[in-house]
Amino acid sequence: MSVRELLTFPNPVNEKAARSVAGGVVVLSLLTLVTQWWWLAALLALGFALRVAGGPRYSPLGRLAVHVIAPRFGEARLVPGPPKRFAQTVGLLFSGGAAIALAAGATTLATVLLAVLVVFALLESALGFCAGCWVFGHLMRLGVIPEETCVACNDIRLRQPQATNQPA
Repeated sequence: MSVRELLTFPNPVNEKAARSVAGGVVVLSLLTLVTQWWWLAALLALGFALRVAGGPRYSPLGRLAVHVIAPRFGEARLVPGPPKRFAQTVGLLFSGGAAIALAAGATTLATVLLAVLVVFALLESALGFCAGCWVFGHLMRLGVIPEETCVACNDIRLRQPQATNQPA
């Protein structure tokens, strides 16, 4: 298996699994903030890095969401993968930034970054609004992200409404 194959992100993805992962991010981020167990910020960043690298296949939270939590919410609702990968990358920047800030002793900055992460993960988990996906769409319209990156993002007719299995 090539490195390229190892680092593929699923497309499409089950939105219910993505929302479940976001719920896990909310819980882990809040636990970090409330307990001040700052080492959890590094664990949170590692989870984002694993999901950016290969979707749910390398992430314990991703696997839990895909195989245990999301199936309990019924049939998969498929959405394009590239915006979700972009959103995971943004989460990696915030959680990684928080971990680095903590390593440098900047707990206030880390707290702000984690609080922002909580807000956006809660929006996705509870309301289905993916801020990263929204930004991704605007970047496509501005030409920053090429249209070929996500054909289904440009043409809603290409989106598959449902599927029975989600690759992990």
